[in-house]
Amino acid sequence: MIGEHPYVKWAIRVIENYVRYGKIIEPDENVPKELFKRKAGAFVTLHKTDGSLRGCIGTFLPTKPNLALEIRDNAIAAATQDPRFPPVTPDELDDIEVHVDILSTPEPVRDLSELDPKKYGVIVMKGWRRGLLLPDIEGVNTVEEQLRIAKLKAGIPEWDDEVEIYKFTVERYK
Repeated sequence: MIGEHPYVKWAIRVIENYVRYGKIIEPDENVPKELFKRKAGAFVTLHKTDGSLRGCIGTFLPTKPNLALEIRDNAIAAATQDPRFPPVTPDELDDIEVHVDILSTPEPVRDLSELDPKKYGVIVMKGWRRGLLLPDIEGVNTVEEQLRIAKLKAGIPEWDDEVEIYKFTVERYK
């Protein structure tokens, strides 16, 4: 697996231990100390070496006591529970690149002029339906395209403008 940043190295170690041995590891002294002090939503994204998506799972708000556990659980889920893909196999591990995104607290959007698909991710909500799209996704260059995809992910009709919209930024680690 490919990744240089310490947050990414933690995600890789988690995925390799789970995929190879079925073991959920606990954070240790090799995990950056700041991950124990922070709480935030986090996404773990897996790409094949050709750039194609292989898995992406995350949380937009913290669900765990610290960011080390948030990354761990989302890394396992990205590798094994993304409904779009079969679970990652040990044979694939050398051909996967891992990214970790740490999300800021979502803020309500009052006007679409506040959005920029390169800078902000979006969350669209209507009732219990919710769709999220991270920022700076290749091929997503307009606010309209970003919102269309987020609505599609939520199962909200493209033409439905009666949705709540939130924006957030990410710290992206590769």
